[in-house]
Amino acid sequence: MDDLEQLELLSLVSKVTSETNNYMGVSDKTIAEFVIAEHAHCSDVKAFQAKLAEFDFPGSLAESIDRLIKSLHPKYRKNGGVGKDLDDEDGKVKKFKGLSIPDKEPPAVAEDGDEGEDGDGELDDTFALLESMAGPPKTAGKKVEATNGRKRSMSPQRDGDDRYSKKHRRSRSRSRSRSPGRKERGGRRGRKDRNDEYIFEDEFGRNRPHRPSDRHERDGKSERKSRKHAFDRPPEVEIDDAPVQFKIYRGRVTGVKDFGVFVNLRDVKGKVDGLVHVSAMADYKVNAPSDLVARDQEVWVKVMKAESGRVSLSMNEVDQATGQDNKPGRRIQAPMTGANAMGLNGLADARLDPMNAVQVIETGAGTGKRQRKRMTSPERWEIRQLIASGVIKAADYPDLDDDYNAAINGETIEEEEDVDIEVKEEEPPFLAGQTKQSLELSPIRVIKAPDGSMNRAAMQGDVLAKERRDLRQQEAQDKAAQEASKTDLNQEWNDPMVQPGERRFASDLRQPKQGGAANDMPEWKKIATGKGELGKRTSMSIKDQRESLPAFKMRKQFLDAVQQYQLLIVVGDTGSGKTTQLTQYLAEAGFANEGMIGCTQPRRVAAMSVAQRVSDEVGCRLGEEVGYTIRFEDKTSDKTAIKYMTDGIMQREILLDPELSKYKVIMLDEAHERTIATDVLFGLLKKTLKRRPDMKLIVTSATLDAEKFSSYFNECPILSIPGRTFPVEIMYSREPESDYLDAALTTVMQIHLTEPPGDILLFLTGKEEIDTSAEILYERMKALGPTVPELIILPIYGALPSETASRIFEPTPDGSRKVVIATNIAETSITIDGIYFVIDPGFVKQTAYDAKLGMDRLQVTPISQAQAKQRAGRAGRTGPGKCFRLYTENAFQSEMLPTTIPEIQRQNLSNTILMLKAMGINDLLGFDFMDPPPTNTMLTALEELYALSALDDEGLLTRLGRRMADMPMDPGLAKSLIASVDLGCADELLSIVAMISAVQTVFHRPKDKQQQADAKRARFNDPAGDHLTLLNVYNGWSGAGKADAWCFENFIQPRNMRRAEDVRKQLVQILDRHKLKIISCGRDTIRVRQALCSGFFRNSARKDPQEGYKTLVEGTPVYMHPASALFGKAAEHVIYHSLVETTREYMHNVTAIEPKWLVEAAPTFFRVAGQKGELSRRKREERVKPLHNRFAGEDDWRLSAQRRGGRGGGGTWG
Repeated sequence: MDDLEQLELLSLVSKVTSETNNYMGVSDKTIAEFVIAEHAHCSDVKAFQAKLAEFDFPGSLAESIDRLIKSLHPKYRKNGGVGKDLDDEDGKVKKFKGLSIPDKEPPAVAEDGDEGEDGDGELDDTFALLESMAGPPKTAGKKVEATNGRKRSMSPQRDGDDRYSKKHRRSRSRSRSRSPGRKERGGRRGRKDRNDEYIFEDEFGRNRPHRPSDRHERDGKSERKSRKHAFDRPPEVEIDDAPVQFKIYRGRVTGVKDFGVFVNLRDVKGKVDGLVHVSAMADYKVNAPSDLVARDQEVWVKVMKAESGRVSLSMNEVDQATGQDNKPGRRIQAPMTGANAMGLNGLADARLDPMNAVQVIETGAGTGKRQRKRMTSPERWEIRQLIASGVIKAADYPDLDDDYNAAINGETIEEEEDVDIEVKEEEPPFLAGQTKQSLELSPIRVIKAPDGSMNRAAMQGDVLAKERRDLRQQEAQDKAAQEASKTDLNQEWNDPMVQPGERRFASDLRQPKQGGAANDMPEWKKIATGKGELGKRTSMSIKDQRESLPAFKMRKQFLDAVQQYQLLIVVGDTGSGKTTQLTQYLAEAGFANEGMIGCTQPRRVAAMSVAQRVSDEVGCRLGEEVGYTIRFEDKTSDKTAIKYMTDGIMQREILLDPELSKYKVIMLDEAHERTIATDVLFGLLKKTLKRRPDMKLIVTSATLDAEKFSSYFNECPILSIPGRTFPVEIMYSREPESDYLDAALTTVMQIHLTEPPGDILLFLTGKEEIDTSAEILYERMKALGPTVPELIILPIYGALPSETASRIFEPTPDGSRKVVIATNIAETSITIDGIYFVIDPGFVKQTAYDAKLGMDRLQVTPISQAQAKQRAGRAGRTGPGKCFRLYTENAFQSEMLPTTIPEIQRQNLSNTILMLKAMGINDLLGFDFMDPPPTNTMLTALEELYALSALDDEGLLTRLGRRMADMPMDPGLAKSLIASVDLGCADELLSIVAMISAVQTVFHRPKDKQQQADAKRARFNDPAGDHLTLLNVYNGWSGAGKADAWCFENFIQPRNMRRAEDVRKQLVQILDRHKLKIISCGRDTIRVRQALCSGFFRNSARKDPQEGYKTLVEGTPVYMHPASALFGKAAEHVIYHSLVETTREYMHNVTAIEPKWLVEAAPTFFRVAGQKGELSRRKREERVKPLHNRFAGEDDWRLSAQRRGGRGGGGTWG
């Protein structure tokens, strides 16, 4: 055995030891070596389990050790065992059973969701019928259910009232099955038939145990009467983990004292005793408790308070004869906790807000007692002396005598606790032993050369960008200081007629000027967004323009191919007309007579602009014959024949209608961009085509990788549309460029001054780079004077307003040159006429998801070779052109991948997997992905969905998961919004979610007025964090009448606010469809933060004593973004909406929380450390540091550095 094999064997021994320690608490490497040796004598897993069973090893531990040995032992690697190829499909299915759950066709989902009254009634009827057949309830089984906390459906709360029985008596007339097989069996009325229909399998394909205790008649009564008694039977008594506030329990008196009686509660897990004070025993004055009750007497009690193990009870609020609540108005359904708990709304002290007609409920949690540190005796003494001397007022310190005040008010002071929260080292049951296996998989391949010239240039670009920002800020301050030196301030202060507000200080003048309106912009941007047209538009008619496109020449061949084949691949360059013309050809050929023609776009801006163009060509209003649908916006009607939409909208339509019965033809446009939604649509539409032979699917691509698409779609034919291409001369840099931005701007100036007429297209990575480059170019052209021809600078990026972006399509005036500075949106999505010169620095900004850290990394990375070819092709659309590549030819060959890594292999998949689960697709390894995503990314997404309670212990979708899938947002936001309904703060969460979902930011921060914009923004900052800050902005805008003037005054973008309002209206409709109440919490914003915590508990961090924060899940160092409302604040625990790595790992949209909320929101994910006396992980890592002494050296505290006097005169310790 060589050294490498010995290292592998040592690693295996260590892992087996860790497994035995986790399962049995035995950490002995000798035992691990013995187990490994015994494995060699066993033929299979069953024999190994039987062998270890002799030593009391659990079967699951034996199976886990078997997987470890087969994947890590050198012998199995040599023999081609399981560990030889972890990417083998059969091996993956065996190792990752949670990713290969059998698929089940989901039930038909109505357009208004499956959570309506009928749907709930049918499912509840099914479960009620099961209960009627199951015989008497078993207490032990009920305890297991209550302990688990993960239920597959939301059954109603059964708390003593008759809603449950009324509902089932009322629902007997409804159909109890949506199964298509009911018609065949509907003629038989036997009990056996009903059992066969309901007892064995539910709507999601999960088997239920058959309990035949009450299957046959026993007392000779009729079947109908037996069924009636089954429905009228009182509900089972639930066993609570802890006493629920304001809930009524049956109890037994265990002790009678002078001040009250002690009662032992039933139906609560464990032994729970509470105190009924003498004042709460009856409505009248009770002299002695023994006059009313005696020991061991049965009584009804109501839980008034349950904190820190002390339970306060009441008898006078409960009818002792019937157990009914005498004061139901005080009854509050406390927010339920647990991994899958969804309680009912708690209503108390309700009032109606006349402004928005939303019910407002304030429980006082936000305005009552708050956590604070108890003052020490010296501190109280100092404050008393200051009060006595008259320096401060006693009214400012009402809690000075805290013990006295607490006794008077009947309260106790809630001291601030140092709570340590740790992640539970537990795997979901359906992923047992699989998440650790994923760590052994090979990592995702590197997408760039780490030591290449392009990677060095990308890293250097971030440093140079920061230097440019600092330099511009310093120049602005120097310019302001020079202007201030020219102003005579003495004249203002010596003039007696000057008003006090007009007198200025020197420090005010040294700052950059902040004057002007809020919507002012730099001079270059004013020219770029001018209202005048740049040049003369074409005089061709729409008909002539359509016939001049290359797609027109292929019209007949295209229609013949669609008629002949069900599936067709169309390849055409950008500008060939495939997006706008092919749909019209299909409609003109009559395909729209049998259904709509749907066309998907990867970007929402493209879907809107293309639909507008096609409606102009058709000659109709947008939204009639031609329309579009994007998230939170639907511009279609009953007349719509051609519908453009984003690929995410098409995904949701398949969720509602897997057959896509409204469509005759589906066209997946820009398929080469390979977004996540497009990749998922590939697999879903292949299944749909098998069920619908009459449906047509067209996949269009602008690149030359059509063979890959064709082989994926069963070798379907390929139709190529020749484009208007001209030769393009490619020029590379001789040496690598260290500053690609400066090199790009220098190239622009050289082309403008030396090359013949023709517009320039410059590719950059993002908005900041584009704005900086445009400003530098404008200043350089301004310095050259009027003798140089005009250079029109036009930016284009996703966040740019459409009226500004549309100017890039306008023709250039004579005697001028246009430079378009764009992101990668100009590669394939848009076509700009007149471009003869392309400058390609070779970089793009991409977001990659790190599954281990749970973080999105937004980094500048080199483009692929296919992208480089696309960029060069932009120069050959109008005539012969040139492409200046600011990288070497060697870098093109060795540092660029042939094609771009698909999004599905570098993005978070939690939302995608939730959608697939909602469609009944549970076998993720068996799903037909064109490029399968990494296994560890899928496992991470499943763990996240399980923690959010969207999946149950078997890995199948829960009722909550079904609701989350119906909401067009991230799973975390959807969970928070649903939880807000239970917490009574849905009105606030709707505004917050709308503000987050609508746009990236609503604040406007002009470069020349940054300080003024920051001051206005600080007025909205909430001390609790950014989410409530967004709520303040929305409420302020609504209170101001939604006026644009208010937005300009406060540096807020009115267009984004109106979009947030539209999103909010859509979310309100979704909640109404699910029949969820929208209630406002008023000033009690603690519930808002708790609702956010229920969805983003994984995104939690704790303040690090040294610097920044550390995430609770992985311990990753993260930092507060400077724009956050909590920046510089002392927030100990926070949650964040997203974590993006730019120059540092910054948290975005941060809110301060209490650590105990994490355990309440996710008890299966977090736990409170140190409860059993052990030290938490954080405290174990802390180091004892000596007290600070500014006069002593760093190591003077050590014994070896201490000097001691002696008879010998001097000397040191040691």
